[in-house]
Amino acid sequence: MVSFDPKSAAAYVADAHRTRAPYRNLPPEIAPPTVADAYAAQEALRELWTPIYGPVRGLKIATTTKVMQELMGIDHPCGGMIYERRIHQSPAQVRREDFVNLMVEFELAVRLGTSLPPKATPYTTAEVRAAVAEVMPAFELIEDRGADYKSTNALSLIADNAWNGGVVLGAPQQVPADFELNGLQGRLVVNEQDRGSGLTDNPMGALAWLANLAVERGRSLEAGMIVITGSVLPTISVAPGDKLVFSLEGLGSAELSIS
Repeated sequence: MVSFDPKSAAAYVADAHRTRAPYRNLPPEIAPPTVADAYAAQEALRELWTPIYGPVRGLKIATTTKVMQELMGIDHPCGGMIYERRIHQSPAQVRREDFVNLMVEFELAVRLGTSLPPKATPYTTAEVRAAVAEVMPAFELIEDRGADYKSTNALSLIADNAWNGGVVLGAPQQVPADFELNGLQGRLVVNEQDRGSGLTDNPMGALAWLANLAVERGRSLEAGMIVITGSVLPTISVAPGDKLVFSLEGLGSAELSIS
């Protein structure tokens, strides 16, 4: 049996993005056989993408809902990296043509004020909440390259950086330590039309999960990092000319225009 080579998997993913190929699960001969191998491939992709997109400055969480987990045959979320040159400040304009297939999600983002280094016991929600310095509404830019979600393999998704194509951040807000981040109402307006609302769902649980995932891989969540904590509304597709405004209760709004 040939051992798994994370560099081969990463090279496949990087080449698929470079050539704007439609999304496909990794071929069996180079696909990661385990979750740990999938994150090793993501780490190898980091080496290829850092010269292009800059250093990693944040993390994302994906597949947080039971529906998405069941669709992909897993019982856990997935994590991905956010690169420096893919972080945009609101109001931002993004070109649709820069993506094979651009989708957008709507999230609570946090910026860490203190690092969360590896430690012997898992991080709790209280511990990670204490590390949060600022919070803000955010868009996640999803580059799924036209994937068929029903046939997407979770390990290939992880190797493909959980499809993160960037973030757009609203103005950062400093909130009291007792400010409740769970259950905040988020509202989306597209082209001045109300597209619905949703509630933040255990965002500190998402942050703790990502901190503990980093610990498993021998890494820290560093002070200054941005973490997006899961979408409060269903993912949508966008087209040139669209203008999106996403607001979070008590935290202001973020604006995104598609050209």
